[in-house]
Amino acid sequence: MSLHRLTQIVMGVPNVSETVDYYVDFGLSPHPCGEENGSAERDRTRSLATVDGGEQLKISRSDRRRLLQLGVGVDDPDDLDRAAAGLQAIGITVERSATRVRAFEPGTEVWVVVEIADRIRQDRTPSPAYNTPGVDARTNQRAAGILRETPVRPRRLGHVVLGSTDQDRSQRFFAEGLGFKTSDTVPGLASFLRCSSDHHNVLVQQSPLAYLHHTSWQVDDLDDIGRGATAMLEKDPGRHVWGLGRHHIGSNFFWYLKDPAGNFSEYYSDMDCIVDDAVWAPQVWGEARSLYSWGPPPPPSFLHPEDLAAHMTGTHCTT
Repeated sequence: MSLHRLTQIVMGVPNVSETVDYYVDFGLSPHPCGEENGSAERDRTRSLATVDGGEQLKISRSDRRRLLQLGVGVDDPDDLDRAAAGLQAIGITVERSATRVRAFEPGTEVWVVVEIADRIRQDRTPSPAYNTPGVDARTNQRAAGILRETPVRPRRLGHVVLGSTDQDRSQRFFAEGLGFKTSDTVPGLASFLRCSSDHHNVLVQQSPLAYLHHTSWQVDDLDDIGRGATAMLEKDPGRHVWGLGRHHIGSNFFWYLKDPAGNFSEYYSDMDCIVDDAVWAPQVWGEARSLYSWGPPPPPSFLHPEDLAAHMTGTHCTT
């Protein structure tokens, strides 16, 4: 696959500094951005990094919460040519430079930038030893997960979930235009699309409003999901949204929290890995089965975020 990862997202929010503080608590590291222009620029745009992916989140001033830009990594200029040709074939206007292709996806109202970028190389995380019936894999010692003392740091950006006012058109943009692969679908509602070996990197779901539903960040394992969420909730219990659980589509463990702008953020681990398209069989799922395999039921605010009506009527507040 010439596409190989999400590179960076630009998140628009009305409250930049407050939202940045949240994602620092979440485990992302501040990255120099706008420092040379003083405090006014820092209040307008800030940048944060993951352990393995580098600078993967920019937070910029916007009238409402939304995803402003989504970056997709490719290997070389030939990949850019293919992306430009694919988008033009479905009637999308593109901007082309030596290192990137830029185009606007109208259903999600997101600028998508396909750019030449290095592939992420991740150090192997040692598999934890679990004692199971008939197998004593860990003896005479405590579980490694309870002995960790360092803060949880997301390894990389895994996926984004976007509301689209024209889900079919948005799916065509990513699949036919850019070459994303379809992993699974929920008819009339959502498409799980990948540009890497992850089960999905972009999920486009039908919505009355174009908006950012959530971003998802990879951590080492189930223990780090729990440790990360626990630390976030110790600081502010109101951040809790949904978890702990395991998704059915994608198979990943999850815990969702909410940032001060109203976006959901997910810690995840153990996502399905697809390396051979001929072996993986995409399936069509019903809405209920697509959400989760086990865990607490999702709250209504996860399925229908509480601020969408205000955004649609223009009565939301900005700061």
